Formats: sequence, C-alpha cells, structure tokens
Amino acid sequence: MVKYFDVLSKCILFKNINKDDLLSVIKCLGGIIKSYSKDDIIISEGDNADILGVILEGSVHITRIDYYGNRDIIAGFKKGEIFGETISIIDNNKMLVNVIADEDTKVLIIKMKKILSPCDKPCYFHKEILLNLLHALAKKNIMFNKKIEIMSKKTTKEKLMCYLSFQAKENNSSEFEIPFNRQELADYLGVERSGLSVEINKLKKDGIIDSNKNYFKIN
Repeated sequence: MVKYFDVLSKCILFKNINKDDLLSVIKCLGGIIKSYSKDDIIISEGDNADILGVILEGSVHITRIDYYGNRDIIAGFKKGEIFGETISIIDNNKMLVNVIADEDTKVLIIKMKKILSPCDKPCYFHKEILLNLLHALAKKNIMFNKKIEIMSKKTTKEKLMCYLSFQAKENNSSEFEIPFNRQELADYLGVERSGLSVEINKLKKDGIIDSNKNYFKIN
C-alpha cells in the first residue's frame, strides 16, 4: 500500500488528509487492492452498486452495451481518479453501466457504507472525506453535462470539435492527448469509426487540427 501513497495523496477523495495518516485511513475504511488484466470486468451492469474504486495503476472505461450489442463509452478514468461514487452513494442501487479495465490495472476498492458511516473512533478524516466526496460528485456532474452537450451536436464533425474544445480547456493548452484510441473515441461520440476517421482527415487537410493517434492539436 505504501508504494501508492503518492497516487493516493493526489486523489480527490483524500484531499487534506495527512500523508502519514493514509495507511490508517485506508485500514479504517476497509480498503483492499485488487488487480485486473486488460478487458477484465471490474463491475458489471446489474451488480450491487456499493463500492468506490480508486485507480492506483492503469485506467478504466465506463461503458454501456445496448440491446443490439453496440458499445457506448460514457467516460474514461486514469491513475489517481475514482469511479463508482455517483451510483453507490444511493442505498440498494444497481449498476447501470460496466466498468472495464482498459489495460492492466490495480484498484483500491472501498465499500461506500464505510465512508458514509463514521467509525466508533473519533477519526478526523471522515468529515474531510465526505466533503471530498461531495466535491467529486460535483465534478462528475459537470463531466456528464459536457457529455450531454457533445451528444446534442448533430454531425460527427460538430461532436468531435466540441469534444476537442473541452479537452483543450481542461488541459489549458491547444495540444493534448485524449484517453481514447480511434475506436474508443468513436464509441464515446456515438459515431461510426470510418466516419470519424474521414472527418479527422478533412480537418487535418483544412489545417484546423493536427493529430497522431491520441495526440491532438487545435490550430
């Protein structure tokens, strides 16, 4: 656990928690580390939504599969970020999505009830973690609102440029890397990969963007 202290100390959930107290905090919360290989299902749609995950290594995608087998990537999270908090905060809820390891991944798993129910000891950090959890929920709400705005665009070009504009703002730079490959980006935008590739090539030809794999630059 100690080897992940740098990651944990930068995680929004543990903001304002003394680094020296992290081990005690995680022990109090009953946190355990689990390892997953690429494409392993961490949480399945329909599972009890009762855990929060902190990504220690690797990355995950939040996906939904429709009746016809089409995949929609809702979001992607990387090392130091959390997932599961928006659903598991509600008692007796079921997962509406799948959480999939995008590469070999290690996750700190915490039962949400451990966060929401203070322990018998007067631990100072429970109040901090609850405040951090509220902050995380607010950020996720903003993220999902951005996804709604992207999906409201009518054409592949409009969806792509809206997404890239958000990425530029978040990175505070016209150059950035996105957390998706081409197929994943198409699934995130809800478009065909072939049509997405055509639009990217057109935008590059017109000098509006530059790109190479997951690297993009808005000119």
